[in-house]
Amino acid sequence: MRRLPPLTAVEAFVQVARLGSVKAAAEELALSSPALSRRVQALERFIGRPLFERRHQAMILNSEGELLLGRIAPALDALAVAIDATTGEGEHLRLRLKVPPLFASQRLMGHMPDLRIAHPELHIDIDTAPHGLARLGEGIDAAIVLARDVDTSLYSRRLARSTVAAIGARSLLEGRFPVTKPEHLQRMTIFLHRDMPETFVNWKTAIGLPDLEPAAVDHFDSGHLMLDAAAQGLGVAFLLDEHITGSQDARLVNLFDYDVDSSYSYWFACRRTALSNRAVRIFHDWLFSTLAM
Repeated sequence: MRRLPPLTAVEAFVQVARLGSVKAAAEELALSSPALSRRVQALERFIGRPLFERRHQAMILNSEGELLLGRIAPALDALAVAIDATTGEGEHLRLRLKVPPLFASQRLMGHMPDLRIAHPELHIDIDTAPHGLARLGEGIDAAIVLARDVDTSLYSRRLARSTVAAIGARSLLEGRFPVTKPEHLQRMTIFLHRDMPETFVNWKTAIGLPDLEPAAVDHFDSGHLMLDAAAQGLGVAFLLDEHITGSQDARLVNLFDYDVDSSYSYWFACRRTALSNRAVRIFHDWLFSTLAM
């Protein structure tokens, strides 16, 4: 049998290729950055040529790396499916699902009892850590992600199209200096989610105020905390309209009556080969029959 490189080196290569950063890949694999770099270098020595262009705080696949990733990805997916098939031969089906916390609490968890009744054999491990798409096939079977679009090498399906809401405390509509026009945001702090960085720019351009600038911009990685901060009157959160409906918080209101389509949507995504996994297929079909809009 032909000698193969260590699987740990292959795993390190794939993570760096997908995340574009040694630091991010090291965090995913619970390794130090130097340890991860050594694994990548070991694979490059085995192959006999470099696989990345190394830049400041980034590693970009070169043509040789792109070719290798394209060749080994199907084999890695097949290996993951084979392991799933072996470990899932008992009474239970196990799905490892990446999902954003706000989506899980507002839209998913309330419907889970219906899924349990329909498929009592299905058990779901919930993962809310970042970089869900990069970890598909490597600890994650399927992911629900908030994105503009999804890599075409993956299977993906949009759950719904949404509009942008400027979510603020109801009290902002009252008082000596009420916030009733978009121009009033010039004296306000706005909140943006790190997964939706262009939301405000797209919104202000769509309403015809491309030069509108708020007093400050604060970034969050938690939709829940954005809504909490907005409810406290600390600023205006730019999120999807479904987030204010799902919050059921009487303190919050959509401040402006504009119908602006969001360039970000929730998507279901998985490796194409993962669709042969019964747990993935059950959840996929249930999700779109229950939650898709």
